[in-house]
Amino acid sequence: MIEFGHLTHVGLRRELNEDTYYGDGELGLWLVADGMGGHEYGEVASALAREAIVREVRGGASLAQSIRTADEEIIRASRQRGDALPMGTTVVAARIPQAAGAMTRFEVAWVGDSRVYLWRDGQLAQLSQDHSYVQDLIARGAISVEQARSHPHRNVVTQALGVTDPQQLNVETMSGELGVGMQLLLCSDGLTEEVDDARIAAILSRLDCSAQECVDELVSAALDGGGSDNITVVLVRRV
Repeated sequence: MIEFGHLTHVGLRRELNEDTYYGDGELGLWLVADGMGGHEYGEVASALAREAIVREVRGGASLAQSIRTADEEIIRASRQRGDALPMGTTVVAARIPQAAGAMTRFEVAWVGDSRVYLWRDGQLAQLSQDHSYVQDLIARGAISVEQARSHPHRNVVTQALGVTDPQQLNVETMSGELGVGMQLLLCSDGLTEEVDDARIAAILSRLDCSAQECVDELVSAALDGGGSDNITVVLVRRV
């Protein structure tokens, strides 16, 4: 069985929530999209991404192809609106078929800096790798992971749907096995900006709490940390 919880919050410093999410245990699809571009841009882009990905996956398309189709539709919509600035969104998505047996396969895909983590036996591992300026600096050895947390350009993404040239769009994917008691966490950077991995792991380790209670506590922790951005959290737990 799959149990999941979900919540989005505008945060404490923004007037508009440009994040969106989706969760459907029957379809086996969960996603988080973090829109960008300002009023009437980011929230439109993230909603378009959600709708396109859900429709395409339901129609039998792969996760990666569904994300590429969403990218095309965001670009098309932006052109039709005559927008002076492109609207864009990050996205992270997970597909898990109906759970059966001790282990079941999962697939994740992402563009941008929204993240997916795997929690297992008290340990939290980041599966996705941010498409961001600071991640490029980390990869080159120019800064440490700790320095990246306070870097002035830590929110600059290098890949986003609707913004990156489609020929250069990097839809990264990976797959693995999800056993009973393991959890997948999908989130926008509004969570990871305010709550470090150790705190996230500690909250997910509270197995006396439901998935929704863990999600609620994660969002509360992000708000307590400053709530500088929109916060969206989806937690998928194999039970």
